[in-house]
This record gives sequence, structure tokens and C-alpha cells, in this order.
Amino acid sequence: MTNDVMVKELEQVVVRFSGDSGDGMQLAGNIFSTVSATVGNDISTFPDYPADIRAPQGSLTGVSGFQVHIGADKVYTPGDQCDVLVAMNAAALKTQYKFAKKTACIIIDTDAFQKADLEKAQFATDNPIEEMGIQNDVIAAPISQMVRDCLADSGMDNKAMLKCRNMFAVGLVCWLFNRDLSIAENFIREKFAKKPAIAEANIKVIRAGYDYGHNTHSSVAHTYRIESKSTVPGKYMDITGNKATAYGFMAAAEKAGLRLYLGSYPITPATDVLHELSKHKSMGVVTVQCEDEISGCASAVGASFAGALAVTSTSGPGVCLKSEAMNLAVIMELPLVVLDVQRGGPATGLPTKSEQTDLLQVLFGRNGESPMPVLAATSPTDCFECAYAASKIALEHMTPVVLLTDAFVANGSAAWKLPKLAEYPAINPPYVTEDMKGNWAPYQRNPETAVRYWAVPGTEGFQHILGGLEKDSKTGAISTDPENHDLMTHLRAEKIAKIEVPDVEVEGDKEDAELLIVGFGGTYGHLHAAMDELRAEGKKVALAHFRYINPLPKNTAEVLKKYPKVVVAEQNMGQFAGYLRMKVDGFVPAQFNQVKGQPFLVNELVEAFKKI
Repeated sequence: MTNDVMVKELEQVVVRFSGDSGDGMQLAGNIFSTVSATVGNDISTFPDYPADIRAPQGSLTGVSGFQVHIGADKVYTPGDQCDVLVAMNAAALKTQYKFAKKTACIIIDTDAFQKADLEKAQFATDNPIEEMGIQNDVIAAPISQMVRDCLADSGMDNKAMLKCRNMFAVGLVCWLFNRDLSIAENFIREKFAKKPAIAEANIKVIRAGYDYGHNTHSSVAHTYRIESKSTVPGKYMDITGNKATAYGFMAAAEKAGLRLYLGSYPITPATDVLHELSKHKSMGVVTVQCEDEISGCASAVGASFAGALAVTSTSGPGVCLKSEAMNLAVIMELPLVVLDVQRGGPATGLPTKSEQTDLLQVLFGRNGESPMPVLAATSPTDCFECAYAASKIALEHMTPVVLLTDAFVANGSAAWKLPKLAEYPAINPPYVTEDMKGNWAPYQRNPETAVRYWAVPGTEGFQHILGGLEKDSKTGAISTDPENHDLMTHLRAEKIAKIEVPDVEVEGDKEDAELLIVGFGGTYGHLHAAMDELRAEGKKVALAHFRYINPLPKNTAEVLKKYPKVVVAEQNMGQFAGYLRMKVDGFVPAQFNQVKGQPFLVNELVEAFKKI
């Protein structure tokens, strides 16, 4: 049969891959995302997987999903609902159909819709499409059997062959969107570089999926093409937030001329940063997988004392445990970056889901007056910028810094233009100078910045001791003098308050908005998309999104008091709104709060903001 299907141009599309946790849906989604980013499309992804190590096969609780939003122009979110849903088994169809538009194309593996599969998915009849009232176009194909036929001469056993069926789905979706398979093939060969036979089997299957669509195109009136409208030349890659964070730390260490040390304990969803940095020993990176969260942070404090750019990575439960060592870095005034990839809480909570519920913990969750700069990354690619900025602040102001990301931006990915390190600002730690020798004490400060000078151990003439007990501001000796403690408390606070951070920018109808939307961190894309929709309807709306939480930008009060109505939207019960009320006299905003472990839905934001 000849392929006479028409090609339809699209501005954007959302694809969701879903199946058992062992069906490779995250890999399938990553491959399709990489193919799309490589050809210049903008992308935003959302991996949505259960916390179970491996739920029973075919069960409703074991479904793993990966959603990607692809656009010719800028896209801000992974999309509320998908245009294409791949459901590799009956449970996936039942749990994921709610994420599909009524016009979505649905691809299913009929071999995974047998009687036993339907029973596990709690279907009452043998026709799930009819039972669910699905009116969508459905591509129903015996994918498992076709994969077996494709690999019949490979020498692989049945279980190994079926592990490749996710590639058939990728090939079929690549056909649907006229994607070049060579990019996917290169990705697979790199992914399975040490297992070339596995790589070639997957490539054979991905081609079979493409050919199936090309030769049958059953029930599909069009294939689609999304042409990139990007006008910024350069090298691009598909990057996750965690990988971008790791690269940002490496870039900062390179710029500062320091070794990078990471002391960490594995915890979802932050572990990928440890995995990534451990690959870069050739760059002088030192990683230590410690026995617990406390030692991860304490070892980083030690590395900082020794003169390294020290980082410790974790999620909310780990911050609880690290707080004592974080406070040690506060009183010793040592540079340290604490990466908190937020997840659902409290306690173990929702390990694989995303929230913004650690804000007050990182601002105030330590004993004593212990001010600490806090930054919050707004997107996967912004994780690089914020990791660099957090490192620069820590090193130049001799302070621990918290970098907040969250599971959504850390696991999500976007098309990233590779930066030129030469264009990034210099990082200049306040080292002691030769003329200070003989007159220097550990807490001697720059009078303008209130930052103490850094004497790296081994520097001749600058031997000293630091510790967790309060020190005399002049001599560095242990002191319990009340006036000295009051002075040191104020000096530590003054040092943080004097840090220069960029003004918060206002987007949209910045001059005459009737409503200002305010957010921080990883909700940026959803809030921006909501603003765009409201403005398209003729509403006067603006957005002020914060990356710098402590200290706040100097124009914060001016911006927040400029507009007649303000709504603070966040994935918690109102932590940022409360903090802003504390910092800005007379500021009383409206609030939009959800704590679902899932990203905001743009349509819900739009409806809520309309009411305000």
C-alpha cells in the first residue's frame, strides 16, 4: 500500500506514553523528546511514575506515564491534556484516558488487552473501548506479537523481546509526526553502547513501528509536522533539570578555579544529580555517596573548609536531617550549596510527586537566627542558571545557600541551548591577601559587604580554628559575651541582606494590569500560560515570578503594591504568600493553593483567576 496520507502542519502537540513501570515509558518519552528537541522544536516534559519499586504487572497502581509537549514556538508546560495517548496495556488505558483530549488519537497494544489483563484493570466487559465510552480514533495493533515476529531470529528469549515493545510505540509515533528515525537510532546506540546487540534489536523494532504506520495508517486521516520557528542559532540538547543542575555546579567550579565536591545520600527525586556528577572525575569533580543525609552535609562542610566548592543534594526529608550541619556552615560562615529537590510530604509523603512545601523549612527551619539565601529554579533549563548563581553567591558571600527545585522541573526536560562559559559572570571568593598576614582573624570582614575573608587551610600565616560555638567578632576566640552575640547575629543577617539580586521582572500587561499573578520556582510555565490565555481573552493580566526568595529583590514591594489585585499561586498551603506578607507591609493578596503532587492545570488556573 502506498503512503498517501496527508501531512498537516501543527503549531504544537502533546503526546503521552503510558504502560507498566517495566514497559520503558520513560525511555520512550525521552527518545521522542530528544528527537523533537534535536530538530529545533521547543519541548516541555512531565515524567509521572509511581513510587512502587515494581507494582504487580498490569495493575492500576503500577502505571507509569511520560508526557511531552512539543511546539514550533515556545511552550511553557507539558500540557493539560494530550493529543496522542499511547496505552501499552488495559490498566494504562483506564488510568490515563482522563489525560486525553476528546479528539486525541489513542494507540493500544491489543495483545495486552486479553481477558486476564482486563480483569487486572477491573474492566467489567471484554470491550474496554465501548465500556469507557471512548469515541476517539484508536490505532489498535498487536504490538507484542509484531515485536516477537520482528525479533524472531535475534536469539532473544520472549521476555527480552517484549522489553523492546516500547520502541515499536516510539516508531509509530515518529511516523505519525514525520520524525527522522536516525536521531532516535543514534540515541539508542549511545544508550546501549555497552550492549550493541540490544541496541540493534531496539533499532530494528523502532523501524518496524515506523513501517507499520507507513504501510497501514489505519484510521488516521493525517500525519503531522511541527516546523521549528526558533531563530536563535546554536547547539541544542534535550536536558533534564537534574542534569542541568549538575552542569551548573560544574560550570561554577570551573569559573571559580575550584574543585567541586558533592556529599550526598541517595533520595528521590535528587539522586540523578549524584549519578551525573559521579561521571565527571575528569573535570576534577569529587562525589561521595555517604552513609546518611547528615554525613552528606557534614562532609560538604569539611570540603568547604578545605577550599572546595561544596554541594550537598537531597529532598525535603533530607533537609530535616541536614539542618544541624547547615547551621554549622552558617556560624562558621563557609560557602555551601544545599540542593533541595522538593517532593510531596510530610515525612516520606509522595516520593515521586512534586510540591513546593519546603519553602518555610529552608527559610526558617533551623535553631537560632540563621539567615540563608534561597533561590528557586523556574524550569529544567533554569536549573543550570540557578545552580551557577547559587554557587556564586555562596562563594562570594561566604554563606550556605539553598537551591530549591522540585520533582517537576528536576525530572522534566526542555530544549537547552548550550551556553558559553566565557559569557558568564566571574566568581571571585573573598580570599585573604598577603598584607593581612599577622593581623588577620577568622571573622575579619569586608566593611562594605560584611563578608568575612576566606583563608584556605595550608595558606602560610593564616592558621585558624572554626566551630559551632559563638566566636568573638575581633579575635575569633569562643565568646559568650551577650553584646558580642548580638553583634554577630546582626552581622550574619546584614551579610545576607546586602547580597545584590536582580529585580523581579513583570511580564504581560506590566503598566495597566488589573490582576498581577505572583509565583515562585517551578510553577512559572503554568502561570505564564494562564496569563497568556487570559490576555488572549482581553483581560489585563501580568505575572511577577520570583527566583530569588531570600533576599527578595529590592523592587518587590513596589511591584506587589502597584496593581489593584494580586494573587499568589503556589503548590502548598500559602507559604510564599505568608512570607511576602511578613516582608511587605500592608500586602494582603488573594491565594490559589493546591497540594496534589501534580503540576497545576492551566485551565483550572484560568478559571480561578477569572473569578478573582
